[in-house]
Amino acid sequence: MTKPLDGKRVLITGGTGSLGKTLLRRLLKGDAGAPEKIVILSRDEAKQYFLQLEYRSRGRDSEDIIYHRASDVLEFRIGDVRDLDTVAAALRGIDVVFNAAALKQVPNCEYFPIEAIRTNVMGPANIVQAIRVHHLPVETVVGVSTDKAVKPVNVMGMTKALQERVIAKANLDAPDTRFVLVRYGNVLASRGSAIPLFHEQIRKGGPVTITDERMTRFLLSLDHAVNVIFAALRGAKRGQTFVPSAPAARMVDIAKVLIGGRDIATKVIGVRPGEKIHEILVSEDEARRTWRSGEYLVIDPILPELATEPGGPAIGQEYSSGDEVLDLPDVAALLEQHGLLYDEAAPAGDEVLR
Repeated sequence: MTKPLDGKRVLITGGTGSLGKTLLRRLLKGDAGAPEKIVILSRDEAKQYFLQLEYRSRGRDSEDIIYHRASDVLEFRIGDVRDLDTVAAALRGIDVVFNAAALKQVPNCEYFPIEAIRTNVMGPANIVQAIRVHHLPVETVVGVSTDKAVKPVNVMGMTKALQERVIAKANLDAPDTRFVLVRYGNVLASRGSAIPLFHEQIRKGGPVTITDERMTRFLLSLDHAVNVIFAALRGAKRGQTFVPSAPAARMVDIAKVLIGGRDIATKVIGVRPGEKIHEILVSEDEARRTWRSGEYLVIDPILPELATEPGGPAIGQEYSSGDEVLDLPDVAALLEQHGLLYDEAAPAGDEVLR
């Protein structure tokens, strides 16, 4: 059976980040088909060099299909989504775009809001502009968003909310391309997230810092995040947003599980700039146009020109991380499932998911 990326030419912006690297591995594995070409666009020369080294040093001689295929299809480009000419050049000959480029650290975005706007809003706008102005025959663009875009109280969420509107409206500006979105919560052990921080604090003997004991977050693995992207690629209609059903946990419970029986204290330091107590994946307003499709929620776009017949009854209520949280044993089971329990023997900074 033909898969959606068989024979396609794919561009991943932000391809050297945590999500981009997992998406690349899954593409090379053939989970969504066998692409003819995969282009990695990123501005971080060092990260790109080491990613090239990883794939090209093993290359054709590797028995692992991921590395063997990489030598045939992988292409690297240094560049920034903030630059329209760079984006336009990278999009030449591309069929499918995954926009994973983002500034995502909440406090950093608060202190450098213009930088967040340039990457998180103008970056996707450049993708749309390049496709529209140069009449590029791109088939699909998948934008990656976050629960922080819902009822945003921080710059990161505000810019991601604007990205969602830019991507949805693009279906009217460049009607020959399908623009769709995915939105999800915290990715377990991604760069800069809480779990690597907790590991490092435990390694140093504590204390483990908690911003607020009430704080909850949706949790999913990088592979689960990629599953959402592939689901939207396969099934989303123009302007729709795919949202996974995801477990939620108290951050203080995650800290307790990671500390285990060690004599390490926790310290409440207060909410950081722009942080919420609970995150929301679907607002009450969106709930009127959100319905379930298997393990995903599908949000229809707000623009009437893009409205479609719903695939089921509306969920009708907000979807918050505070609605239903895992108990302590279930948090432990989730972290163990993904190989994230603290390991004394693990090297510092290890963020690898099984």
